[in-house]
Amino acid sequence: MEWNALFFVNSALLGVGLAMDAFSVSLANGLNEPHMEKKRMCLIAGVFAFFQAAMPLIGWVCVHTLVQYFAVFGKFIPWIALILLLFIGGKMLLDGIKDDGTEQEGQGVGMTALIVQGIATSIDALSVGFTIAEYGFAAALVCALIISAVTFVICMGGLDIGKKFGTVFASKASILGGMILSLIGIEIFVTGVF
Repeated sequence: MEWNALFFVNSALLGVGLAMDAFSVSLANGLNEPHMEKKRMCLIAGVFAFFQAAMPLIGWVCVHTLVQYFAVFGKFIPWIALILLLFIGGKMLLDGIKDDGTEQEGQGVGMTALIVQGIATSIDALSVGFTIAEYGFAAALVCALIISAVTFVICMGGLDIGKKFGTVFASKASILGGMILSLIGIEIFVTGVF
């Protein structure tokens, strides 16, 4: 592995590809909380960025240490993502349906749900550890940090877009956000299994 422009471009492209699910979930979170402050936006994007960096590194470590165990685990990744996102999305849907129609801002996602979202949207990034297996640890770390930075920027954009539409559709934002999360879970499952 050489430290050249191609390494950085490939790492950034990996970041874009891996961040699409996190972008969609960020969009849903922005829809659900249209008056979100910048500090909270940075927290949410930071959680997604953290998990998008951690998962490829965990995958890299698995390739170099526990590869026989990871191969067995790999077939369960789509199922785990489906269950986690359907649970969170279903809860948002139910909250939106139960809404009595009074004008109130979405409560936003709690820290536990945010961590679950971060894991669910980044668990497929474990497999990136296989694609960067020939990298030394320093290169794998730099690659993961680039993926993290790209994810952070993309998620901030998703939150901002979601907030803008959330103010327009505030009364149904929770329902729409729940549907988006559920569809993302189904998409991860379908592409991972078939």
